Amino acid sequence: MRVLLVHPSALMYSELYLRLEPLGLERVAAAVRDAGHDVRLLDLQIFSHDDYRRELVEFKPEAVGFSLNYLANVPEVIDLAKETRQRAPDCFIMVGGHSGSFIAPELLEHGDGAIDCVVRGEGEVITPRVLEARRDAKLSTLPGVVTRDGQGPAPTLLDDLDRFLPARDLARKRHKYFIGVLDPCASAELTRGCPWDCSFCSAWTFYGRSYRKSSPEQAAEDLASIREPNVFLVDDVAFIHPEHGFAIGQELERRRVRKQYYLETRCDVLIKNKELFAYWKKLGLFYMFLGLEALDEEALKLHRKRITPGENFKALEIAREIGLTVAVNIIADCDWDERRFEVVREWAMTVPEIVHLTVATPYPGTEIWFTEARR
Repeated sequence: MRVLLVHPSALMYSELYLRLEPLGLERVAAAVRDAGHDVRLLDLQIFSHDDYRRELVEFKPEAVGFSLNYLANVPEVIDLAKETRQRAPDCFIMVGGHSGSFIAPELLEHGDGAIDCVVRGEGEVITPRVLEARRDAKLSTLPGVVTRDGQGPAPTLLDDLDRFLPARDLARKRHKYFIGVLDPCASAELTRGCPWDCSFCSAWTFYGRSYRKSSPEQAAEDLASIREPNVFLVDDVAFIHPEHGFAIGQELERRRVRKQYYLETRCDVLIKNKELFAYWKKLGLFYMFLGLEALDEEALKLHRKRITPGENFKALEIAREIGLTVAVNIIADCDWDERRFEVVREWAMTVPEIVHLTVATPYPGTEIWFTEARR
C-alpha cells in the first residue's frame, strides 16, 4: 500500500528558535515500511501545501497519516484532511501524535467525516495494524484507535526501543533542521517516558508513567549513523539512570563518534549525576535545557515539581562549573501581579543563563487540563 505520512507546518517560534526533524513520524514510517508498505514522508515545516497536493497527484497515496503533536496545528490538519477527502475520496485518513491522542473525539467531530480514525499513543506498533484493518469493522476495537463508531482499549506501548529505528532517509532537505545555534541538527531518542508527574506536563499521562531505555549499543549505532554534526536528544528527562548514560558514552567513544549535543533534564537529576553530565561534556554536550519552572517553593509545589528552589539554584551552579550553555524555563501563572513579573525579570537579568517565560496553559493531557475540564 502507498502510505504518505505528513508533519504539519511550523509554528511561529519554529521559524526563529527551532525546527526539529519529525523523529516520531520517522519511527512510525520505519514500522510501516517494515510491514511491507511503500512509504513517503512530507514535512510541511519545510515543504508547502502545494507540495502536499502534488504528492496526492503523483504518489496517489492509499492512506495518509497526519502527525499532530502541537495543539496549534489542529485547524491545519483538519483542513488538510477535508481537502484530501475531496481530492482523493477513497484515501484512508488517520491522525496521530501527542496532542491528537488527547482530543480524538473533537478531531473526529470537527473533521466532519474526513478523518477515518485517530490513533492514540505511540504509533509504531499500532499503525501497521490500522492499515491492515482500515476497511474492517474491527478497526475501532484496536488498542488506541478511535473512530466515529467507537474506540478500542488503551494504547499499546512499544516494548523495545531498539525496534524501528528512524527512517531518516525519508526526510528530505534535512539540512533545514536546527535548534538554536546548533544548525543543522538531527534528533535522536535514548529513552522514552517520564517517572515524574508535574501538573503542567502531559508526558506522564501519554506514556502511562512507563520509562524505557534503548540498548547502549543500538543508541550509539543510531547516533553514529547520523550525518549532521549536531544532535538533539529528545528524551523528556535525560540521563535519569547514570549507568545507561555512561554505557552509551563508552559505546560512542569506541566508535569515535564526535558531535555536539542538546538535551533537556531536571535539576535534581543534574545534581545527582553531575559526573555523568561532565563526562558527556567531553563527548560534545553543548547545550542544556533545565525546567526550573519557578523561583519560589510555593509555586514549585503547585507545579508538583518535587524539588526546592535551593536545588534549582545548585543545579545552575553545577552546569556553570561543567561549562554548559544553559536555558531555563519559568512558568508565568495567571495570578501573577506586576511585582512578581518584576522579581522574575530582575533575577533573569542577573544570571548568565537564557531565561524563557511560558504562560501556564491547560494543554490537553495535563492535570490542569483535566481539572479545568471538570469545572
